[in-house]
Amino acid sequence: MFEYIRNILTAKAEDTDSNKSFQKRIQIATCALYVEMAKADDHFTEEEREKIISFVRNEFQLDDDEINELIGLTEESIKKSVSIYEFGTLVESNFTQDEKFELLKNLWRLIYVDKKLDMYEDNLIKRIGDLLKMEHKEVITAKLMVKGELNL
Repeated sequence: MFEYIRNILTAKAEDTDSNKSFQKRIQIATCALYVEMAKADDHFTEEEREKIISFVRNEFQLDDDEINELIGLTEESIKKSVSIYEFGTLVESNFTQDEKFELLKNLWRLIYVDKKLDMYEDNLIKRIGDLLKMEHKEVITAKLMVKGELNL
């Protein structure tokens, strides 16, 4: 299992044989940002887990088995990582501006599952925004859009 994860995390986009591994690496990085956000307030709820599953199912068109594998690989990757930097920079360099903005909105949706903004969540979303090279006003715009959609 460790060798499999190491291969996924070290694959390069140019390797045609590794393209599937590279795509898995991007999926893991994206899922890791979601999981880290869900854990930011020290309360990773079942509702947050279901939101994450919904997000990755829609973003990557995954079936249940693929989602379970992705979550397992993500949890292993998080345990081995030092910070969110490696995940954020991978997403930043492979997502379009629109995809990064949608990711920000999903992160805000995850934050507001419990209808409140914790200071640790607030700090983390700002750090993720920086890693994604998104302007602060884009982070706030995403927040306001989600608050409007959720009637908060």
